[in-house]
Amino acid sequence: MADRYTIRLANCAFFARHGVHDEEEFLGQRFFVDAELEVDPGDALETDNIEGTVHYGIAFQVIEEIVTGKRRYLIEALAMDVAKALCARFAQIRVARITVRKPSAAVPGVLDHVEVTVVHRA
Repeated sequence: MADRYTIRLANCAFFARHGVHDEEEFLGQRFFVDAELEVDPGDALETDNIEGTVHYGIAFQVIEEIVTGKRRYLIEALAMDVAKALCARFAQIRVARITVRKPSAAVPGVLDHVEVTVVHRA
């Protein structure tokens, strides 16, 4: 029996209004989220029962609710809120590693995106 397994939701895209600058709230932009979830399998791998694991569709909805909800100044805070919400919703999650990418960061230069990763242990 496996100790844990990993579920990844990659490059989830949402339109939101996070950031320190007023223009970021006014204009908004796309944010991208990766969720890597270390899951306690219980008997889900043996019983093939979705009730014993993390339902991807519901996990996506949890992420969407946080990202498109209230404005955060820091994407670090946004990532931590996503991690905590996922752990609260799914008791099977032992570790949530959340990455938030902000392509149009207010940086005086050319870059692909700014990215932050937080790790939350349930």
